[in-house]
Amino acid sequence: MARYIFNRLLSLLPTLLGVAFVIFMFQRLIPGDPAVAMLGEHAAQDNVERIREQLGLNRPLFLDREALRDGDIEGFFDSQFIRYLRRLAVLDLGDSIHRRIPVAETLMLRFPATMELALLAMFLAVSIGLPVGILSAARRNSALDGVTMVGSLVGVSMPIFWLGIMMIMLFAVYLQWLPSSGRLSHDVGLETITNFVLIDSVITGNWAAFVDGLEHLAMPVIALATIPMAIIARMTRSSMLDVLQDDYIRTAHAKGVRESVVLGKHALKNAFLPVITVIGIQTGILLAGAVLTETIFAWPGIGKWIYDAILGRDYPIVQGGTLLIAVIFVVINLLVDISYAYLDPRIKYD
Repeated sequence: MARYIFNRLLSLLPTLLGVAFVIFMFQRLIPGDPAVAMLGEHAAQDNVERIREQLGLNRPLFLDREALRDGDIEGFFDSQFIRYLRRLAVLDLGDSIHRRIPVAETLMLRFPATMELALLAMFLAVSIGLPVGILSAARRNSALDGVTMVGSLVGVSMPIFWLGIMMIMLFAVYLQWLPSSGRLSHDVGLETITNFVLIDSVITGNWAAFVDGLEHLAMPVIALATIPMAIIARMTRSSMLDVLQDDYIRTAHAKGVRESVVLGKHALKNAFLPVITVIGIQTGILLAGAVLTETIFAWPGIGKWIYDAILGRDYPIVQGGTLLIAVIFVVINLLVDISYAYLDPRIKYD
């Protein structure tokens, strides 16, 4: 197990290097000049060139062949991509082009908001999707199974932006039960410790902020959890149906084992491998794909932040945020692979 984990960690390096390369190249392929976006379309050409020099945008993308012909070895490697890799090696994500503040600093402030939203959404999706999928498989072709499958199909097909707007119209505008945007109300104060509203509220004993934070989380969490909830329910049902046809399940029924024990102890454990894979993938997708939800509910996370940076050609923000999301995906996949050994002893890591 230790050797497998070590080998997987080593394999992360070329993966992350490839991700860094793809991110770097795609940003350079976007039409527009960051210097012009920073100064405005009517800026003087001298000022544009000065900003390009400061940002290193006038350097070659990869290697400077002219410097090599002149015998300048250091200048040969002084390119935009090499500079980018050097900064990544020391965890320097650069500074925002427009705001001129470190990208890592802003990530530390915004990422907890996205993490809090995504983890609660996944907790809700698993808490509902998993038991619904199990019950649907156990009552195959029943009315419950039909309702579950129709509901999951609607959940997968329902656009998040439409659901979010409908929820705001109903619960925030007409019924006025829940706030429509933000993480906390303006009149609720909270001492910031971890940048997680619920955790900081518990640590400081500020229960008014805890309740207010839950009210602000309710609608975006439900909207974000709808699709993964439906996917988990459908995958759980499909995987459970495959397992329930095996001989050892029939043997357990023949021995008089209770239905709950057969489903929970015998069937679910063997059917959980594809389910946990889906949960891992969906968790990464929630962390990376909350742009619509954060935009609709004005949630101050990294999704909306990266989207605005793309429109503003703010390369450091896009590169830093996207690289963080890639690292999260890789780590989640690693944890999912490691969990296989505990769920299925037949799996060996050679």
